[in-house]
Formats: sequence, C-alpha cells, structure tokens
Amino acid sequence: MRWFGPNDPVLLNDLRQAGCTAVVTSLHQHPAGLVWSVEDIEERKIFIQKDNKTLSPLNWEVVESVLIHDDIKRGIPSREKYIETFKQTIRNLAACGIYTICYNFMPVLDWTRTNVKYQMPDGSLALRFVWADFALFDICILQRPDVEKDYTPEIVELVWKKFKTASPEIINDIKATILMGLPGTGEKFELESFKKSLFEYKHNIGETQLRDNLYYFLKQVVPVAEEVGSRLCIHPDDPPFQLMGLPRVVSTEQDLAGIVNAVKSPANGITFCTGSLGTKADNDLAGIVKRLGSNIHFIHLRSVKSELGFRNFFEANHLEGNVDMYAVIKEIMLEQQKRKHNGEKNVQIPVRPDHGHQMLDDLKKNSYPGYSAIGRLRGLAEIRGIETAIERMLNETN
Repeated sequence: MRWFGPNDPVLLNDLRQAGCTAVVTSLHQHPAGLVWSVEDIEERKIFIQKDNKTLSPLNWEVVESVLIHDDIKRGIPSREKYIETFKQTIRNLAACGIYTICYNFMPVLDWTRTNVKYQMPDGSLALRFVWADFALFDICILQRPDVEKDYTPEIVELVWKKFKTASPEIINDIKATILMGLPGTGEKFELESFKKSLFEYKHNIGETQLRDNLYYFLKQVVPVAEEVGSRLCIHPDDPPFQLMGLPRVVSTEQDLAGIVNAVKSPANGITFCTGSLGTKADNDLAGIVKRLGSNIHFIHLRSVKSELGFRNFFEANHLEGNVDMYAVIKEIMLEQQKRKHNGEKNVQIPVRPDHGHQMLDDLKKNSYPGYSAIGRLRGLAEIRGIETAIERMLNETN
C-alpha cells in the first residue's frame, strides 16, 4: 500500500496487518528538482524496516513519486539542471536497493477531483469529479482569459447560476479541493501563482510540445536507469482529458505505446492505473495489459463509475464501476506467467489497491483523501480473492 511517511495517520503496522509485504512511498518533504541524497533515502528505508526483526517484514520497494520539475515539462533551458538532479536521484535510489520509480508528467495539476467527501448510499465517503463544478472553479473563481470558450453555453449558464446561488461553504469547498495539492506534501496551490503557471503553459506549451518535452526527458534519463537496473514507470493523466487548457499526453493506449517506443528499453515503462485509464470509456484496459504488458512495471488497481453528464465520475468500490477487474487481473497474471516462462528477472509486478472509500471507524479519523486504511483494505481483500481464484483456474488449465 501507499504510505505517506511518519506523519501518515495510517501506520506501518496497519499495512502489515492488511497483509502487505512492501511499501510504496516517497520523500514527500523534497520539492521537485532536489536530489534525494543516499542519507535521506536510507533514513526512510530504515524507518520502514525497523520492526522487521520482531514483526513480519515490510520493505520499501516502489517510489511514488519522484516529482518532475516544471521546467522539464515546459522544455526551457534550465531543464538541463533538473534532469541532472533526476538522474542522480535514480542512482542514489538504486544504491539503496530501490529500483521501481513512478512519476507523472501532468502539467501544473496532479490528480484532480471536485469533491473528496462524496457520500455513497452506504454512508462511506468517496472521491468525485463533476465537470460543472470544475467549470465553476475555472470560470467564476480562476477567471482565465477567454475561459468561456472552453465550455458549452449550457455549462457556462449553469455554473454562473450555481455560483450566484450556492452557499459560500460550497464554493469554498470546490476551490479548496481543486487547489489542495499532492497527498503527503501538505502544500496547497495559491490562486495567483496557479494562474501564473497556467498562463505560461497556455502561451508556450501545447500537446505536441509537451509530448516532445517528455520524450526529450526520457532520452536523457532512461539510459541512466537502465545502467543501474532501475525501472521508470509513468502514471497516466488523472483524469485523462484536458483541464483548463492544459495539454494531456498520457491518457490513451496510443499515448502509452508512443512513450515506450520513444526510448525502447526495459527501464522505460508504465504505471498501469485502472482508475485513471478507466475514466476514458474507449480505453480497453485488459487489452492494454495484453498488448503492453511487458512494459508495465507498477500497477494501481481501482475503479471509477461514470455518471450521467459530461465527464462526471466517482471512485467506485474496487469490484464495481467501469473497470472489469476480473479481466484486468487475469491479463496481469498471464503476463507474469509469460515472464516466468521467459526466465525474466522481474516476474512479479508490484501492485497496490488505490483510492478506497473512507468507511467504518475511519470516518472518525483524519486521513489523506482516498487513502484511509479500511477502504483500501476492503479493496485489497477483494483483489486477493479474484487473484486466488484466477491463479487456481490457470493452474488447473495448465
């Protein structure tokens, strides 16, 4: 499971009791562009492993994420300095025995929701994205120049009506949710600096340029990762469609194929996130695993449920929603069988349950949205049940 460091209200022993053997974490205190020192990496690694002699072993195996500096995404001359720091961080992580590195290339915003406490029929709380609420933030609060051109007249009329009639609490909740920043960092976007970042992209970076900048980055860092035996795996855009005029280049199977073909190397791969990719109805998730499985180095299993209306969805329970979890897990296990048959080194693909509902006793606790303990434990249990059934079926077939 993902763990956000010593301040995470979900404790390491909670992860042990859930049956986890590995931790997905990051040095969240380090901003983008800073080298992760061997000393800092080892300190975190030792903290995670400190009880391994008396309790079941728990190890740091996957980094999520090493942040990509915005200058790299924008492709400006100072990117060279930050590419070098990223290379050194790859080397330092490998020196500490950590080889799987998840990252994303989303400009300005990371994953985006408009509600992190959406009440489900059973009383649990889920993450949700509503296009009209996002448009309200964009049109009425952010007020980008010419913003209304990005929306239909019906949406524009709807959001202005809601903005004028909704309570200040509702408007502030939407604003705070969109500007909340990355889980684990404790940082929030400030509206004026956010506007400035958007302006820089709008006038300089389109989809083609962002994709070129990603490929340039990969051509510099992948050889270093291959040299030290590391695996870089890019996370898909979340959600996988354009927001506020920002380009998206990791949203479809075609995008993923282009990335792995840009630098053909075992070190250049994918974080396969069923929730991010599953939000886009025409993404064939099981087919992506079948066709690009050899390039998958890390997996997030979660599901989303599309709602009526344009681009609206909420985080569903893991076995519900848009994602055919059985078909996806079956293809993952077939990929692992193939790797074993071929005598490959990395047979087992690290996987974590992602974005569980806040439920039961966790409703009384503060936790990072989507990352409470019990909801993810439910997801993990459901995933394990499918995995066990498929494994037995495959063994009997063979």
